Amino acid sequence: METAPIYDDYFLLRFKEGDEHAFEKVFKADYNRIAGFCQQFIGDKDKARSLAQEAFVKLWLNRKKVDSVNGIRSFLYTSAKTDCLNYLRHKKVINNYEDHQLQLKEGQINGEILESFDFNQLEFTELETLINQSISELPEKCRQVFMMSRMEGKKNSEIASELDISVKSVEANVTRALKTLRIKLSEYLPLILVELIIRNL
Repeated sequence: METAPIYDDYFLLRFKEGDEHAFEKVFKADYNRIAGFCQQFIGDKDKARSLAQEAFVKLWLNRKKVDSVNGIRSFLYTSAKTDCLNYLRHKKVINNYEDHQLQLKEGQINGEILESFDFNQLEFTELETLINQSISELPEKCRQVFMMSRMEGKKNSEIASELDISVKSVEANVTRALKTLRIKLSEYLPLILVELIIRNL
């Protein structure tokens, strides 16, 4: 079993105070681990990465509530586990699936640490609101192009044809929208998370 990175009390203090370098160290050490953990639950690699991303966003938003160095990884696993279970329950309701049997490898997680954290403290709605608000504040054409590109999954050539504009204009509007979102999110999240979110939009 892999061991957690060794963090000291000074590192924890920096982390809780919002030091992006401290957060980046945690992200690089544990992102793939959390994504792999999620994939064991849900069997979907892309969704697992999305849930892992959300776990790190929640960690950043709730960093002041982490009271020990062990609590950093505990928070990540707790958040990931909760969201995986919620995802499977939702999937079951929507698709009328049979109950999923969720099994974890023995010794993979310290259950006592996980149980010590209150699931209700994990909030993600603030970020979703910020992203939606940032998109809504884009210039009309820019917002329209961005929504068609990222939300509807249309190709640049399709968007250009539908809106009767050039492909270069489509590309310019998407670039402008992403730049605006980077600026807005950078006021709220560490750069490493901003770039991850932008790539997944």
